[in-house]
Amino acid sequence: MSVHDDLTSVQRCLDDLVRSVKRLEQQMGGGGLEMRRVRTDADHLRESVALLREAAPGLGKPRRPDLVSIPDTPYDNTLWTDSDDEGLGARDRRAP
Repeated sequence: MSVHDDLTSVQRCLDDLVRSVKRLEQQMGGGGLEMRRVRTDADHLRESVALLREAAPGLGKPRRPDLVSIPDTPYDNTLWTDSDDEGLGARDRRAP
C-alpha cells in the first residue's frame, strides 16, 4: 500500500470512530469527564492525521503555480484587427 492509501484508510477509520463516539455520547450523555476525554482524544487523532497528510510528499496542499509578470506597456493594436467587439458584433456591421 502507498502512503496515500494508508492515510486514506486511517482517515476512514477515524471518521467511523468519531461517529461512534458521537452515538456513544448521545447514549451516555456528554457531561462526564471520561466521555469528554474520549471525544477530545478522537479530535486530536483527526488533527494529527491531517498534519501527517500535509507533511506527506505529494499529498499536501497543491503547490501554487509560479506568478507570471504582465508588463504595463500597451498591447500591439494589430492583435485586435480581426476581432469582434464583445456584445456589439463586427466593426463593419450594425449592432442588433
